[in-house]
Amino acid sequence: MQSKLNQLVNMVDSLHLAEGRTDTSVPFFSLVRRNRPTAIIPGVLTPSFCLILQGGKKLHLGQDTIYYSAGDYLVSLIDIPASGQVIGASRQSPYFGLRIDVTAEEIASVMTDTGITVKPLDQKLGPGAYVGKSDEHLQLLFIRLLELRGKSEVEIRFLSSLIKREMIFRLLTGDYGHLFVQRVFMDQQNEGISRAIEWIKENYNRTFTIEEVARSSKMSVSGLHHKFKAVTTMAPLQYQKQLRLQEARRLMLNGTANATVAALEVGYESPAQFSREYRRLFGLPPLQDMKAFHRKPVPEAFETS
Repeated sequence: MQSKLNQLVNMVDSLHLAEGRTDTSVPFFSLVRRNRPTAIIPGVLTPSFCLILQGGKKLHLGQDTIYYSAGDYLVSLIDIPASGQVIGASRQSPYFGLRIDVTAEEIASVMTDTGITVKPLDQKLGPGAYVGKSDEHLQLLFIRLLELRGKSEVEIRFLSSLIKREMIFRLLTGDYGHLFVQRVFMDQQNEGISRAIEWIKENYNRTFTIEEVARSSKMSVSGLHHKFKAVTTMAPLQYQKQLRLQEARRLMLNGTANATVAALEVGYESPAQFSREYRRLFGLPPLQDMKAFHRKPVPEAFETS
């Protein structure tokens, strides 16, 4: 298995990537290189499958801290506010990570076509992200994706879709299949937590009550609290706050809004409250955070891969 991992490291190293995230000609596939450890960077995990080739990472998910390194992968099943940090990287031995974006519909399609009937253990909802250990099958699929570089657009589009489906199949039939299928299980529940998460994402920039969220997902308030925290590691209103702050930071980083405009855009009525909560999450007030970000030679961004 180590030989495949070494082959992947050599293939990625030969690309001479710029530091940070690099998109590829495969729409759902991206690469990350870091030449030095990073600070703890808040962000939002999005549905994806991310493999570390070299170096290590530390992920803060609610009260939990997850360490993963070369050969490990992180699967995120839903949008979850979290903080990540590269902890093993140098110019001589860079951090390398690979990322595949994946959707619940793609997982369900593979399950339907293959007849796989994996179910979450005990039918209970657990955290919407987990770390697993890759095997030669998964590593070989990443090699095949990298080998598409330079191929025609038709070849890339057709062959990459087949490789992605096989990746999903391997994850479903592997040791962590019961966790990987959880997102599909969530979406299939008429009164499940998935509806509550989507409702908050659609309404994060306005004031609402926990009772509204519960009604939207046809759940009791106590049931909503219990299941929501089990999946996202936080309460619904904490989730809303993190989405607000992340979006406000994105607007400021893009240069489309100053702190006051960004705060209003995401639903804050008090600039002082916005600044206070922003500093609590990102470590600096908005203006100082923007200055610090742009002073860095290679600005750090939250990356799951």
